[in-house]
Amino acid sequence: MSEEKWLLTLVVFLPTAGALGIALFVRDAGRVRRFAAGVTVADLALATWVFLLYAREPGGFQLAVPYGWIPLLNAHYYLGVDGLSAPLVLLTGLLGMCAAFGSWNIQTRVREYFVWLLLLQTAVMGVFTALDFLLFFLFWEMELMPMYFLISVWGTGRKEYSAMKFLIFTILGSAFMLVALLAVYFSTGTLDMVDLGQRDLTNLKLPAQLVYALFFLAFAIKLPVWPLHTWLPDAHTDAPTAVSVMLAGVLIKMGGYGMIRVLATMFPEVTAQYAGALAVLAVVSVLYGAVVTVRQTDLKRMIAYSSVSHMGYVVLGISSLGAAAGGANALGLNGAAMQMFAHGTITGLLFLLVGQVYDKAHTRHIPHLGGLASRMPFTATVFLVAGLASLGLPSLAGFVAEVMVFLGTFPVWGWPTILAVVGIVLTAGYMLWAIQRVLFGPALERFAHVKDASLVEAVPMVALLLVIVLVGVYPAPLADVFNAGAEQVVLRFGP
Repeated sequence: MSEEKWLLTLVVFLPTAGALGIALFVRDAGRVRRFAAGVTVADLALATWVFLLYAREPGGFQLAVPYGWIPLLNAHYYLGVDGLSAPLVLLTGLLGMCAAFGSWNIQTRVREYFVWLLLLQTAVMGVFTALDFLLFFLFWEMELMPMYFLISVWGTGRKEYSAMKFLIFTILGSAFMLVALLAVYFSTGTLDMVDLGQRDLTNLKLPAQLVYALFFLAFAIKLPVWPLHTWLPDAHTDAPTAVSVMLAGVLIKMGGYGMIRVLATMFPEVTAQYAGALAVLAVVSVLYGAVVTVRQTDLKRMIAYSSVSHMGYVVLGISSLGAAAGGANALGLNGAAMQMFAHGTITGLLFLLVGQVYDKAHTRHIPHLGGLASRMPFTATVFLVAGLASLGLPSLAGFVAEVMVFLGTFPVWGWPTILAVVGIVLTAGYMLWAIQRVLFGPALERFAHVKDASLVEAVPMVALLLVIVLVGVYPAPLADVFNAGAEQVVLRFGP
């Protein structure tokens, strides 16, 4: 596959090239929208190519060739994908396209908006493909400024406050990561993440447990895990719809990916040592997120807090590695990865739908809504399926991921897994209540003017809906790719 070594560079930097094209050459707002949408469609096609290439020949890193970059630091321009990252590259391409189409109604400073949105896509793609720690860190930092400006300029409500809160939490997490990264570098002399994933990192210049804790804090803030989650509901509430799609769909997945790629792969002994604590933290996140979600009356805040709960299942799946030395398999970790993908598609779709409701009904306050199914039948149908997917209905993507997490984790952490199942019950309660209150009941007179989604608005909804159903009905192609990556991680935990 030597002729395809350029592919990842193109996937990562095509959005940046598109952003430069918009900044330098495209002036008309309509052309900006069409150009940005075309760039994201092309990037999705390339991301799909990456996934299909890996799916044909799973195992190890592929499309990976290091090029000299900063010899003084022994740093390389090094991109590659394995079974854990290839599906997330596909997810990023899919949601990037959905975000571009979901931004069609942006009217203020359209050029600047799409420039930042495309740069954000490059940053996330870079995190999922970087195999050099310095490159990984730079891409991790790169998403900070696009998100800050997208929320503070094009957001609503307390947008400046929410953007600054996001900025502070992100910088704090980055500071933790930088200290840990430097500790690893000065102890090993390498930034090669593939090499580091094969070494024994228990004897660093700082205690391995401290380095692990610093990395964990950085990733837990991004995921986010309770009690480091407080930036997320505010950011979601005040962000534009498409930015919420990217934030929930792929940005917070950077935290889960980091936990697997760095914590589990490079520090298996410490991960096994503290797996019980991870399981407890996961259950607290699941239950706390679900309980607080029940109390929300704003649709966006409801989905934001539900993300805290659903990301708890990712941490729970990772905690199953604590018994790897005792013969555990990769099922729990595979489930965690599947949960990231499923949540990205489901929650991305839910935020698109909430944006539709807000644009047409001019409110997200659940008690003020009702009877929208008669006014917006297409949107209501998609909303119903997305809500059922979120609560884990069989034959939809959410069910597959959660079952894999529970089956993989229960033999290791029985009671924590049982408690986590309670979160599913709470999820069903608040989601069914929201669906009933927003979509059904008598049609309200004040919504007589409401129209259903346009063709452009329907495109991303249909795309995500098809993926949710396809993964739910036939998860094998995706699960097999994730499993190839998960098995490589489990090997680090001994026979």
